[in-house]
Amino acid sequence: MEQLLLHLRNLGFTEMESKIMVELATKGEASGYEVAKQLGVSRSNVYAALQRLTQQGYVRCGEGEPARYSVLDPEELATMISGRVQASLAFVESEMPRGGPVSPSFYNIEGDRNMLGALIRQLNLAEKEIVVDVWREEASLLRNELEQAELRGVKLLWAFDGGNEAAAPYPVWPPLGGKPRRSGGRKFSFVIDRSWCMLGMRYEDGTAQAVVTEHEVLVGLLLNHFSQEMVLFELEEDMGAELNRRYGERYSRIYSKYVMHDKDTDANKDTNAEEPGNVREE
Repeated sequence: MEQLLLHLRNLGFTEMESKIMVELATKGEASGYEVAKQLGVSRSNVYAALQRLTQQGYVRCGEGEPARYSVLDPEELATMISGRVQASLAFVESEMPRGGPVSPSFYNIEGDRNMLGALIRQLNLAEKEIVVDVWREEASLLRNELEQAELRGVKLLWAFDGGNEAAAPYPVWPPLGGKPRRSGGRKFSFVIDRSWCMLGMRYEDGTAQAVVTEHEVLVGLLLNHFSQEMVLFELEEDMGAELNRRYGERYSRIYSKYVMHDKDTDANKDTNAEEPGNVREE
């Protein structure tokens, strides 16, 4: 019931109107007095709402004394609402003033539902290309939208983490003091049509945060990161054992000398670093 009332409110009906429509649909027909008594609200508020609904055509008023009201059948109601919404959307799209160019900005999104909603809307607008760097958990949530994009002819470039595959061997940049990082999160990024991007994190407790922008700097950084990561993956796959034979521990040190603390680097100068393993799954 609460979900039904929520969706009716989303369609523009007030809370009172929504409750009245559901009550009439449940009873078949009822007088304003009966509806007010059932809902536990004042008769004046109910009759005012019934008058609005009747004028709009969503509710019918029968003859007799007292007058009895009934709501349209669900199919007829949905058709009427859909037609009016589509007409309003078409008018807004054609008549809304179009201003000058807007400087790209960054904005934050909090919450898993809000983040996924914004991402799904943008994926449905993709025209040429989607670059995806996600964990399998997030990929599964967006499988339908990604499949639909491919059916529209959108090029999909992706990299997945997770599952039973080994993690990428690149060392994680450790914090340089201060508040420690929050653990248990999975990073993800999307770049759509090389003009819109989202970079964020989903945590094991169900919370999520993301930054969204059309700024060319962040778009370019994410594209460069993706391409470099995929090139390294291809090289390691192609060279295989030859890479380890020629570079050995030096290959791991190339990474570690850039991202470790100075003291950690000094302490590991004479130790054997781990051999590089498999890179991201393509």
